[in-house]
Amino acid sequence: MNLVEVCFAISTRQAIRRGSFASVGDLVAAIRRFVDGWNERGHPFVWVKNTDDIMIKATRKRTTGTEH
Repeated sequence: MNLVEVCFAISTRQAIRRGSFASVGDLVAAIRRFVDGWNERGHPFVWVKNTDDIMIKATRKRTTGTEH
């Protein structure tokens, strides 16, 4: 879910926020242009850590100072 949120945040910031759209069709066209450009320039996500390192961090016990 987090990557979907990142995608919407980027598209909002780069294609929508400063735009002025006369109609919903114009807004949709701007979003489609952004997505098409994003896909043309796209490259795969590359993990910088191996699975074991990620799992150790994800499953470690929390220490003091984390209680709310």
